[in-house]
Order: sequence, then C-alpha cells, then structure tokens
Amino acid sequence: MKKLFARVGFILIITCSCLAASQYCFAQAVPDTSLNNIITDTIHQKKAIPGPQPVIKSTADSTPLISAKRKPFQPNPKKAGLYSALLPGLGQLYNRQYWKVPVVYVGIGAAGYFFVKNLNNYQSYRKAYISRINNPNYTDKYTGIYTPEQLQQLQNDYNKYLDLTVLLSAVGYTLQVLDAITSAHLKNFDISRDISMRLSPVATPQGVGLGLVMNF
Repeated sequence: MKKLFARVGFILIITCSCLAASQYCFAQAVPDTSLNNIITDTIHQKKAIPGPQPVIKSTADSTPLISAKRKPFQPNPKKAGLYSALLPGLGQLYNRQYWKVPVVYVGIGAAGYFFVKNLNNYQSYRKAYISRINNPNYTDKYTGIYTPEQLQQLQNDYNKYLDLTVLLSAVGYTLQVLDAITSAHLKNFDISRDISMRLSPVATPQGVGLGLVMNF
C-alpha cells in the first residue's frame, strides 16, 4: 500500500510540475510569409500595437458595412499548456488539432489497462507468496503451478512492471503537455516555398556526388 501511495504521489508531483511549467510559456511573434502577416506577441506587450483600421463602406441606404481582413488563429502556448496539464487532450483541442485528441486518450487507456493488470497480478502473487511463508500446508490457486520461490520472483517482476508503467505514464503525460505548447508556438510557422531542403548532384574534385541544398 505504501508503494501504491508513493506511485500516486509521483504522478501528482509530475502533474504539479507541468502545471507550474505551463505558467512560464510565452507566445512568440512569428513572421508568416505565406500569409503575408506578422502575428503580434500578446504576452509581453501590455498594449496592443495599433493596426490598420477597418474600412467603413456606405451603401445607398446609408447602412455602414465594416470589412476587415481576418487574421489566422494563433493559440496562446501558455493556455494550451495549462489546459493539457489540467485535462490531457484539452490543449490539443484548444489548438484545433482535433485528430490528436483520440491519440492522447488511446495512450491513457493503454496506460490504465497495464496499470490495473500489473497491480492485480502483483497483489495476487504477493498474497499467495505471503500465505506460503512458514505454512507447509498451504492451499491457494497457484498450488501445483508455482513454487514459493517462483511466486516471489513473479511478485518482484510485476512490481518492476508496475513501476515502469507509472514512469511511462508520467512521461506520456508530460509529452502531451509539451506537444500542446510546441504546437501552439508553431501554429502559424512559415512553411512557404521560401524555406526548402532538397538533394541535388554536385561536382567535387573527387567526382560527382549528392549535395544537400537548403533555401531560406
């Protein structure tokens, strides 16, 4: 029971660490040449930079119509990280990356399955092993299948599997928080033709070969 509380405490520590780290994530202004628009940094600036005012057009009936260019959606990395730390998958939903939400919950389901399975096996083997200590007339469901030494080994093995499951679950939880933060930063990253990488033949003193060409 003490080990179970220790594992739960470890998960809580990871959760609190991710919550605290998400408070120090800041959005960065990223120039986007493909959209011909620069997304302003709204975290460090106290006042918004004044942009072009919307154009007001008048019709024949003197009804004003306001037309303005719609800016691309730019998520806040701080909010994305906080949402994912509070509820896994919520940051991806906030970033409008809906296809990632099922992936996150498939991982949660797999982690829960292996945690319950390893915990049940560990407790079952441990209970059977303890019942056989100093008891020559033991009777349990593993009688005739495993010796006391084998039960002890199985108990230790599933204890390691349980610790590994908790560790990998904490790593997966942290990765989905980092994914939400990174995806929010790179939501409008420039992927236009101005940036490219390709292989092309080049001539060298030793002969003809392949070279890596990068354009910025």
